[in-house]
Order: sequence, then C-alpha cells, then structure tokens
Amino acid sequence: MGRVNRYVMNDLGGGQCVLKLAWVINFQKLTTIPLLGFFIGWYHNTSPEAWIYFGDAEHLRAGLDSQGLRLSRFEFHKRITIGAGIASFLTVLGWYWLFGWLLISAGAPPAYPLPDYAWFSLCISLCIWGCVIMIAADAEKYFTLRLKSGLITDGMYRFIRHPNYLGEMTIYSSFALMVWQWLPVVVLAWIWGGLFAINMSLKEVSMSRYPEWEQYKKHSWRLLPPIL
Repeated sequence: MGRVNRYVMNDLGGGQCVLKLAWVINFQKLTTIPLLGFFIGWYHNTSPEAWIYFGDAEHLRAGLDSQGLRLSRFEFHKRITIGAGIASFLTVLGWYWLFGWLLISAGAPPAYPLPDYAWFSLCISLCIWGCVIMIAADAEKYFTLRLKSGLITDGMYRFIRHPNYLGEMTIYSSFALMVWQWLPVVVLAWIWGGLFAINMSLKEVSMSRYPEWEQYKKHSWRLLPPIL
C-alpha cells in the first residue's frame, strides 16, 4: 500500500516532474475560504451552520503556519508529475471541499442529535482543539529536529506517537459532524484508512531503528489510549 500511495502521489502517468506536492496542498487550503464564500453567496445560505463552517475552515487555514513547518520536509518538495498532482487532488484533497458544499447547498439545516447551540459548541471546540494539537506537534517536531536528530519522546509525543495526525483527524471530524451526513464519514474512512494509517505504520517502521523505540512504544499510544 505504501508503494501504491507513493506511485500515485509522485509518479502517476510518467513524464516530467514539474510540480511539488506542497504546491498542490497549499492550493487546496488557500482556495477553501473563497470557495466556501462563493457557495454561501450562490446558494443564498446565511444560516448559522454555514457561517460556523466558514469560520472553522478559517481556523484550519490559520494552521497553514503549522502546515508550512510540515511541508518544509523533503518529501513534500520532491518534484512530482502532473498526473500525480491531479491524482493527489482528486483522491484526497478535493474531497474536503465536498463537505462544505453538502452543508451549504442543502435546502434545510441538518437534524443534529443535540440542540443546535450544543452541537455547534462541540464542533467548534473540536476544530480549535485539533488545530492546537496539530500546530504544537508540528512545531515541536520541526524545531527539535533542527537541534538534534533522533526519536522525539517528550512534549506532544510523550504519550502519543502521531499527535499531528490526531490533530488533523480531530479537525476534519468536526467538519464531518457539522455536515452530519453519511458521505463525509465514508470519505474520512477512505483517507484515514488508505493514507493516514499506512503513513503512520511506515513511520513506525522507520522509528523502530532507534534503540529506545521498544521502550517508547510500550509507554505510548499510536493515537488514543484505546487505539494501540
């Protein structure tokens, strides 16, 4: 699966490698806010849930500071083919736009399982908390590795081995909860199972070369305590 993912996101279609994956990711994130604004105007939807979703997406865009730290890594600046750039957008990044469209284009507000104010508070809190986790984890990793190499086992990484993925998954969980439809759940299951889980497994194989890995693994979780 790792080889398939690397091929699709780096070499699909062959030809010259003229793009960077970082460019594709930043394009999607930077155009999300104007696209959501267009949806709000096009569908004349000024409901509280539409504006809250718009605001949550703005919080995510603020996370580009964190994303910039992550995208500074070599693998995101490696040149990729045009086909790989298109495939990365269509199979992963572009699906996130669908969430906002489903919510804003709907003729009626979703039937949330809690009162609206409680549900909105839950979604906003999850989004902000996810941004905090993601930004803190990416910043710690970036600045720690600038000073020393090796396994990071303190701070955000003391009990959770992949806090950056946990933060990102928390953010998009809040988006899916705001939409409250089945399709975002399917999309997240596809991305988390087909990409995130594979990347985390490959990262753990890489970290296993450090002598302190076995001890660190015994006292930490991959994402959350129930998920070993």
